[in-house]
Amino acid sequence: MFYPEQADELRQQVDSLLAESPVPDEPPPKALIAPHAGYIYSGPVAASAYRRLLPAADSIERVVILAPSHRVPFRGLATTSADYLRTPLGDIPVDRNAVDQALALPQVEEFDRAFEGEHALEVQLPFLQRSLNNFSIVPFIVGQANALEVGEVLDLLWGGQETLAASHGERSEGW
Repeated sequence: MFYPEQADELRQQVDSLLAESPVPDEPPPKALIAPHAGYIYSGPVAASAYRRLLPAADSIERVVILAPSHRVPFRGLATTSADYLRTPLGDIPVDRNAVDQALALPQVEEFDRAFEGEHALEVQLPFLQRSLNNFSIVPFIVGQANALEVGEVLDLLWGGQETLAASHGERSEGW
């Protein structure tokens, strides 16, 4: 619904958006906030954020991604039981070790239903696939959670330069 389903068309659209973005003169960020609407609406702004990652394409190995829930109400943070997330550009492996670490926190649960039809995370994935080389993802859909609960997840998974923390432009209730 939010981007082309044909791999060649999607690749061309994302690459074009990235190419049209200004070249940053500062180092790649540790955390990134990008919008998550359809590419016709938010693509240029999202691309300007993801363009900043290109110099670190080989060094970022893991992306912790937080996206707000639009379809399913729930308390806390949901993660997936999947081993990978799929876009027309291919599969992105889920870092199961990091997911398991997060699942030890009381506010995190495996809740695949939160991911069904959730565009906030989905629209970010092709930008990551075209901006980074070999990476895994630690995906979260954020329901009703407060800043301390979200911060605890980020603190646990923050890592070093190999980890990027990404969030997507909206605050959940109480967040």
